[in-house]
Amino acid sequence: MSRRARVLLVEDDASISATLERVMADEGYEFFREGRGDEGLARATRERFDVVITDLRLPGLGGMELVQQLRAAQPRLPIILITAHGTTEIAIRAMKAGAYDYLVKPFEMAELLDLISKASKASRLMSEPVGIGEGKGDSIVGTSRAMQTIYKEIGRIAAKPVNILIRGETGTGKELIARAIYQHSERSTAPFIAVNCAAIPETLLESELFGYERGAFTGAENRRIGRFEQAHMGTIFLDEIGDMTPGTQAKLLRVLQEKTLQRLGGKELIPVDARVLAATHCNLEIAMQERQFRDDLFYRLSVVTIRVPALRERAEDIPDLLNFFLNKYGQELKVTNAGIDAEALRVLQEYSWPGNVRELENVARKLLLQARGYRISVEHVREVIAELSSEASEPESSIRKIAAKLLDAAMQGELNDSHGRMIEIAERELIAQAIQRANGNQAKAARWLGLSRLTLREKLQHYHLHPKG
Repeated sequence: MSRRARVLLVEDDASISATLERVMADEGYEFFREGRGDEGLARATRERFDVVITDLRLPGLGGMELVQQLRAAQPRLPIILITAHGTTEIAIRAMKAGAYDYLVKPFEMAELLDLISKASKASRLMSEPVGIGEGKGDSIVGTSRAMQTIYKEIGRIAAKPVNILIRGETGTGKELIARAIYQHSERSTAPFIAVNCAAIPETLLESELFGYERGAFTGAENRRIGRFEQAHMGTIFLDEIGDMTPGTQAKLLRVLQEKTLQRLGGKELIPVDARVLAATHCNLEIAMQERQFRDDLFYRLSVVTIRVPALRERAEDIPDLLNFFLNKYGQELKVTNAGIDAEALRVLQEYSWPGNVRELENVARKLLLQARGYRISVEHVREVIAELSSEASEPESSIRKIAAKLLDAAMQGELNDSHGRMIEIAERELIAQAIQRANGNQAKAARWLGLSRLTLREKLQHYHLHPKG
């Protein structure tokens, strides 16, 4: 089981601390609190934390000084600054001093939780080393010729100040390679910020990357720092770059060319120096031919290109990868791995692995549970693969059936908005599952869905969904 993230709050307001302690416990964090700036600095220096949250005004040592001193002592530790209305410029200075981000009081708890989630992920990506061929922790595993070539390439270009494009199918381990490059670079003590361009709605990606000024759009009540500013003097990893819209591509190109950016709704040119590592599973050459991806951006990003092979192209690495995952999940699940039959291993090596290494990881976990400490047989392997194939096909089959029924109704004149009805069906199911998994916690469900709490409440009423709690 993964380690719970440790969060330290440096805040002298006891009521705020008590509220955050309850919320942090509900969210699964280990929560600690200090009431003075000097005591918070001492504790954060002495113990390991994943995120530090500090107020600006503190007894003993101010929040600004805390950011500066802690950043110097632990440059990879994300620090979130909380400040009151009217002190935004001070918060910007704190960002320049090395804070990860800031919030202006009063703020929504969901906003803070989202920021803590991002910061704890950034902390893990920066602090947990990526082994190369070591077979422990977070590791890039494999001794095939293709992987040996990648290891050499990481060693050759990690310290070079160039942008890198990492190409490969989904699930091949592109983020691990990006982290290995970062950790072997001259920027390894500066921030590493990862952004999945495909996971953020296109209407929000621009503000996520470049930030925005107060009043830039409805709901922009305070200035926000973008991911590029967070990555200043460090590295930004843009995953699934091929999903970026042409408009955002143009703004990204300008940042790469001029090393400055403008926040959404702003006029100020802000200097930014971030090394860009980009990744994609898309065929960018076809995207360029279809004018869906800019040629000039492609050439800016692909000064060096690393191609990560699909798992089916390096089947000789499957025994090492399987052993790595069996050991990893054996410890987590407290299940002894008694080994695997040669015939079972042969079936795994002959399988096509559409989900690549990520799918093999899932299979290894299921095999441990299936074998229950006994030797993994070919029957275990075939049963698990059949189960995964069934799981993969069921959602697609259901979607196809619903789409076919709606189109049949439209063709017979019984329905004039098959597209809108399909969207409604999918949205209702997504919201229903989110609120159920959140046990009725609307703030948590809204965060998972990428919606405001007001929008979620409106949709719950619209779809007649009544969550508990």
